[in-house]
Amino acid sequence: MFRIGQGFDVHAFAEGRPLILGGITIPHDRGLIGHSDADVLLHTVTDAALGAIGEGDIGRHFPDTDPEFKDADSAKLLEYIWKIVEDKGYVLGNVDCTIMAQRPKMAPYIEQMRARIAELLNAEPSQVNVKATTTEKLGFTGREEGIAAMATILLIKK
Repeated sequence: MFRIGQGFDVHAFAEGRPLILGGITIPHDRGLIGHSDADVLLHTVTDAALGAIGEGDIGRHFPDTDPEFKDADSAKLLEYIWKIVEDKGYVLGNVDCTIMAQRPKMAPYIEQMRARIAELLNAEPSQVNVKATTTEKLGFTGREEGIAAMATILLIKK
């Protein structure tokens, strides 16, 4: 049995925060604002996994009104959700992710992100694809106000 899920998330830039994407810190003059560490890429993977198993979204499991999740490590949140996925008897088929950002350039960090996401999903890097695109200076990402990401995941019943 196969299950497919998709995720989408957006976070605005903020001064004085590290930029964490795909579970790694990327050098940049600004980070992303959010209740957690605002890792927009891991949030989309988490939402895609939750969608595939029919378990709502990241906000349902980790509400931004709960102080317990203030500045939470998004990798820990994904690990928690991935345990639910595995307990339901699924493994990763593959996940395909897209980061939408004008800056910074993502190419130097893509392989590190792939490796980290694979590690979090108990999978091989070959099962994880991460790509990035600009929006040709259009919209909020083009104006460098924030970053958006989306992911599609395929789960396979063990």
